Amino acid sequence: MKVPAAPRVKSYMTIVEFCEELDIARSTFYEWRAKRCAPRCIKMPNGELRIRRSEFERWLDEHDEGRAA
Repeated sequence: MKVPAAPRVKSYMTIVEFCEELDIARSTFYEWRAKRCAPRCIKMPNGELRIRRSEFERWLDEHDEGRAA
């Protein structure tokens, strides 16, 4: 019997995926980016942006109000 493989988590997120994850508009992401409040991005050769999943998780942790500073 074959054991199903665990779902693979992509190591990079698109801006659309980031916005869907947080339920925000893309314009909000770009406002945050302009204010340097968004997570660090990687610019692909075609100009599209990607966010490392690890960077996303780190960024979320930084903005956790319940976390001690």
